[in-house]
Amino acid sequence: MALNEQQEQLCSESRWDFSGLRALFINCTLKKSPEMSHTDGLVEISRAILERNRVQVEAFRAVDYEIASGVYGDMTAHGWERDDWPQLYEKVQQADILVLTTPIWLGEKSSVCTKVIERLYANSSELNDEGQYAYYGKVGGCLVTGNEDGAKHCAMNVLYSLQHLGYVIPPQADAAWLGEAGPGPSYRDPGSGGPENDFTNRNTTFMTWNLMHVARMLKDAGGIPAHGNQRSKWTAGCRFDFPNPEHR
Repeated sequence: MALNEQQEQLCSESRWDFSGLRALFINCTLKKSPEMSHTDGLVEISRAILERNRVQVEAFRAVDYEIASGVYGDMTAHGWERDDWPQLYEKVQQADILVLTTPIWLGEKSSVCTKVIERLYANSSELNDEGQYAYYGKVGGCLVTGNEDGAKHCAMNVLYSLQHLGYVIPPQADAAWLGEAGPGPSYRDPGSGGPENDFTNRNTTFMTWNLMHVARMLKDAGGIPAHGNQRSKWTAGCRFDFPNPEHR
């Protein structure tokens, strides 16, 4: 992916070391590979910036896999013959940065995106080494494309969901492109103006850098401080700053 002049300049002038970070894009398009995904167009910009800064990046389309519906880590224990989510969740856990991407349908994120969030929720009760919820210390963002209004609504939903599960949401952690209302060219169609749109390019760039900065700060700090947020200790009866005679 060729970055524009401003994006190239920001990468070349960077004095920060983002090596050692890992990012994962989950594209929630309804189109199976190799059909063209317009949402992938925004992913490619963000991915190029990350890779120019030595972040290890992986991406997949959720629709290419058999992801069962449900809110348990492995749905084969709940009546499903096949569930690819457990192997995909391993990629989620390895990533310091998670970006969910989605088209807009009827003003909402895609049904595939809803399913992915439900499965992320299924694993959110797992604990890290500090006894915190599984996604503590990771950062999240989102990218949205469509030919109708609703980008901010979709981003609001996705980013709220991620923070509720434990992700840290940096400032300006979303970006979007919207074509003309109604039938018309989509982001990657000739003449759409999408790849040249300054507003979308700016927000995609800002989102990517903010994700890197916050992920770097969290990783260098060892994650979110483990006090007042450890489910394992709360379950054991500890009440942190409250008097608790049985756990002195």
